[in-house]
Amino acid sequence: MRVVIDRAIPYIKGVLERYAEVNYLPAEEITTEVVHNADALIIRTRTKCNKALLEDSNVRFIATATIGTDHIDIDYCKSQGIAIYSAQGCNARGVLQWVSAALRHITIADNRSPKDYTLGVVGVGNVGSLVSEYARHWGFRVMECDPPRQMREGGEFYSIDEIVQQCDIITLHTPLDSTTKHLINSELISSMRPNAVIINASRGGAVDNRAVLNSGHRYIFDVWEDEPNIPSDILHNAILATPHIAGYSAQGKANATAMSLKALANHFDLPFSDWYPSEVTPTTPRLISWEEMCERLPHYFDIEKESNILKHNASDFEHLRNHYNYREEWY
Repeated sequence: MRVVIDRAIPYIKGVLERYAEVNYLPAEEITTEVVHNADALIIRTRTKCNKALLEDSNVRFIATATIGTDHIDIDYCKSQGIAIYSAQGCNARGVLQWVSAALRHITIADNRSPKDYTLGVVGVGNVGSLVSEYARHWGFRVMECDPPRQMREGGEFYSIDEIVQQCDIITLHTPLDSTTKHLINSELISSMRPNAVIINASRGGAVDNRAVLNSGHRYIFDVWEDEPNIPSDILHNAILATPHIAGYSAQGKANATAMSLKALANHFDLPFSDWYPSEVTPTTPRLISWEEMCERLPHYFDIEKESNILKHNASDFEHLRNHYNYREEWY
């Protein structure tokens, strides 16, 4: 059995060697020639898994150690009998921590408290549901938008038009597909409250970056259109800017690696489905007060510092992302 693995995936080296021939490579070197004889791939978002990469290969299983799959041609893979697995929910608490830092920054800058804001959560899955839970606990008025869930479940969801018209802060937690591409566009932005803030830690393409800049609205982005090549004006006009690391906690990365390996083990009937990296302590979830979060969070994650680093080293986006010092989750 042959497995090709993105070498930037942490904690994974040495786990599979007793079961398979393993080839660790940087994403840009995972090419057609490399995957031709591979049975399985374990990748990140930088590897585009499509016909150009996979045609005539032996690949029958792909695990992406990420929550998104927009870098994978799902239809093509299905047509070729290639099983796809993504690590849904792996980094939800890491992203929650990043959003918490953004909310903390906004309230301090505005000299206001959570009860003064209506927060729109767009996409209420693994991440968005956590953001909603903690934001309500902290005193924000929360409005949720999730059309697929609304169709399945009913309940109190709002349209995207109602969100942009009524919310002071809008935070996006959607996948990227034909229904969410440029979900936040110039037309919607024109209906936003004058001082509203857009937060995006989902996919860069969910927001028309240029339209947001031209509107004059405040924005905090972790993900960007056409990253890693971000136009300098869009980058420098962000309130806060980080290099696609919202979910980069030690626990989030450990979860993603463990989930990917478990999926591979189940698919190929290998005996290590309960593996978890010994060097990482799993998170113990708990609700904390707004005051505790505001006081303690900078010790774990200084979002202002990370933003300054990116803005002064924009050309190093990929290096900053690939060499990020994973932070600890603590709630």
